[in-house]
Amino acid sequence: MNLTQLLEENIKTYGEYPLLYDRDKHYTNIEVKEQAMKIAAGLKALGLAAGDRVIVCMPNCPEVLFCYQGITRAGAIIVPVMFTLHSREIHFIAANCGAKAVITSSLVRNKIEEGMIGLKESPILISIDEMENDKILNLFKLMNKSHQTTLMECEPNEEETAVILYTSGTTGQPKGVRQTHKNLYSNALSSYKHSESERGTTLGILPLAHAYGLTLSNIAFIAGSSIVIFAKFDTKGIFEAIEKYKVRSFSAVPAMIHALLGSPDSENYNLSSFQYIGSGSAPLPISVIHAFQQKFKADIHEGYGLSEASAIVTAQRKGMEYKPGSVGIPIPGVELKIIAANGAELPVGHVGEVVVRGDNVTPGYYNNREESEKAIKDGWLHTGDLGKIDEDGYLFIVDRQKDLIIRGGFNIYPRDLEEILNHHKGVSEAAIIGLPDEKMGEQVVACVVKNSESELTEQELIAYCQEHLAKNKTPTKIVFLDALPRNGVGKILKNHLRSSLSGKQSVPNEM
Repeated sequence: MNLTQLLEENIKTYGEYPLLYDRDKHYTNIEVKEQAMKIAAGLKALGLAAGDRVIVCMPNCPEVLFCYQGITRAGAIIVPVMFTLHSREIHFIAANCGAKAVITSSLVRNKIEEGMIGLKESPILISIDEMENDKILNLFKLMNKSHQTTLMECEPNEEETAVILYTSGTTGQPKGVRQTHKNLYSNALSSYKHSESERGTTLGILPLAHAYGLTLSNIAFIAGSSIVIFAKFDTKGIFEAIEKYKVRSFSAVPAMIHALLGSPDSENYNLSSFQYIGSGSAPLPISVIHAFQQKFKADIHEGYGLSEASAIVTAQRKGMEYKPGSVGIPIPGVELKIIAANGAELPVGHVGEVVVRGDNVTPGYYNNREESEKAIKDGWLHTGDLGKIDEDGYLFIVDRQKDLIIRGGFNIYPRDLEEILNHHKGVSEAAIIGLPDEKMGEQVVACVVKNSESELTEQELIAYCQEHLAKNKTPTKIVFLDALPRNGVGKILKNHLRSSLSGKQSVPNEM
């Protein structure tokens, strides 16, 4: 099944209903299809052909999801790009994929125009709102000029590339992950079955112009659910929406969960429908999970995934035994195992690299055969993450392989130390990195955000760590920051911290 058929099946199965809520407006599933048909016709009228790449880069709004369906119906390939990226990153993506068009908004205009400078071929620029620029087309004028009746919709094969999703580039230059129609459909269907999703309304608070937006909309099509779109993260608005739409669950990243937990606004709303929140992109401290459960009487379901797996690999679900630190079990149709450096499968409880196989795994990176062959071997995706599987099949992510610290010949897993630091009442967040050391190979450095009004000192925190871990595993240095650097989906940018503290640039927000 391809992505256009998901919406068609949604309409056949559930009839017309409000699919998207955007402030005081709503759009039914049939209206979403109509908008998508007009967009597809408009793109075809501009000369876009099957296989052409179209960037979608804008803050959260219904048009993101209209465009996904429209681009697919035109036979083109979706390239979601988070609007928070720097113009240099946008330039790299546009050049790498050979974008034929960019659909954006006035809020991102300057970045987009800067990002297009120096490209061999300038993409067609299309905006969802009015811009004082004759070179930028208006999406809705384009849609109104096009004749839907002349559109011959493409029916892409499920093995064809539907999306090119660029990795965050936290460990180097971004790579374009090819996701086929089969990858995305199978992942959405398996996730729906695994979570035993009930029809209802969820919240779209994470970036829609990313893997999340595709997963969210595809699962909503299958489940017959509705989505409340948030243009920006707003704790009060989230609580209002939970009460108004009787929301049972939605997805967030750790920074958002921290904010919800600390917000006093929750006391003013009826949140009795709220059952659980899905968390991904980065591990949550166990102390935060317990505090959230106590405050909201709702669970946190941690999961694990990556762009190369389209994007969900493991997840928790209702009724499962809760195991602190676990990211759940594989969703249906996904296999995983833990391997040693020589490729041998490791037994239960042993730490090694997590490798994944299934219909959700990418066929490779766009125009990057070398990296594709490194990542996918004999059908198995090598994730670069270190983890272990227990006797019940639960996966525990220990750390990123590239974040592993080797000090004096001994392996140190940053997450172990981060858990200890996050339990300290004076610590809001912590990230552990390794920096080069002539004598020991690497030294352990803790980057810490203190709770407000905390007067913690470096010596106090080092002593606290030594009470819980062997001395060789504790930090030799504590750096206090106002905030930890993150990308648009909440991942802590440890490469930025390493670069900053290695003297290559100034430390951001250092106190």
